[in-house]
Amino acid sequence: MVLLTSRVGRTELAATFAMAARARELRAAGHEVISLSLGEPDFPTPAPVIEAAHEAALRGETKYPPVAGNEALRVAVAERFYAAHGVRVRAQDVLITNGGKQAIFNVVMALAQGGDEVVIPAPAWAGYEQTVNFAGATPVFAPCAQADGFVLRPEALERAITARTRLLLLNYPNNPSGAAMDAAGLRALAEVLRRHPHVMVLSDDIYEHLLFDGRPHVTLLGVAPDLAERIVTMSGVSKTYAMTGWRVGWCFGPAALMKACTVVQATATSGVSSIGQAAALAALQGDQLFLAERAGAYQARRDAVVAALNAAPGVLCHRPEGAFYVFPDISRCLDKTTPGGRKLTSDEDFAMALLEEAHVGVVQGAAFAMSPHIRISTAAGAAVLEKACARIAAFCAALR
Repeated sequence: MVLLTSRVGRTELAATFAMAARARELRAAGHEVISLSLGEPDFPTPAPVIEAAHEAALRGETKYPPVAGNEALRVAVAERFYAAHGVRVRAQDVLITNGGKQAIFNVVMALAQGGDEVVIPAPAWAGYEQTVNFAGATPVFAPCAQADGFVLRPEALERAITARTRLLLLNYPNNPSGAAMDAAGLRALAEVLRRHPHVMVLSDDIYEHLLFDGRPHVTLLGVAPDLAERIVTMSGVSKTYAMTGWRVGWCFGPAALMKACTVVQATATSGVSSIGQAAALAALQGDQLFLAERAGAYQARRDAVVAALNAAPGVLCHRPEGAFYVFPDISRCLDKTTPGGRKLTSDEDFAMALLEEAHVGVVQGAAFAMSPHIRISTAAGAAVLEKACARIAAFCAALR
């Protein structure tokens, strides 16, 4: 008999992985499945980035890297943030991580434990709750309504904070809603945080370059530099440069906390692939003009998908400001029966029936702490998205 720890029992695999696995099963059975469940860019990694990695390997950059990351990449991250937001970051306070996910894991493990609370604006990426549970802390969700554009309001943050709150997790542009915050909204949150000096903040900026309609990216440290000793900012190359498989992210913040996070990382994984770091450095220092082109492509997809979904019976879809997701409300599709005879009582029922009867893979809103919604990734070609939306519309129209 295998005796597992309680932390494993508190943690489940993300629903995105489960839906993707079911989609693969249906494909193997001969069905044409359109899977829009994973948040992964469909664009290729830029060729100069791949060439830089190859050259680094040929130069012999294949040894153990420093746990905190190679100096050149840490400097590049600090310089990039200063150029974008006008706030100086010391390179020695930058930690290169095995993807953005490890940056989150490091911070949560360093700050939160049993008896502590972590505030998570909802809807939220499922990995936040999983990591908080794994650390033994308690996730506290602060609801962000579709009527409010899915952004965290200061009054909702105030209600969520208690004496036990250790950390606030912010993610804008947001996964799954695509919502983005402006400077005024972040300043309002900063005012709340100033009244609660015991609360640290992790600002997840992984979608920072995927913004639409000319909207600039703003981040909490940029609008509230006086809170620098309480803010950790994280990002990475996965979404911006279509480098999900390279597994390179980073975070930076107060020196003492970054040292603690380095200890966590040294214990768990040690340093990041030296070849991956060379690729990430090339990405940050290379031509950035293509970023606007890709953001424009995602914006065009957003416009087409939002219009198609809002024309579907029973679907109400918010127009996201960034990222590559839409998060429609499907409440008017519930308490109905599918052509296959399934009674839909939840967004999980809806998502599974849509996959198994219409062969379109999405993820239920319950996985992101907000129901009844579904998350649809727009990281797919225009023709694929058009076909998927047509199937969703037909599925909804057939509900009785």
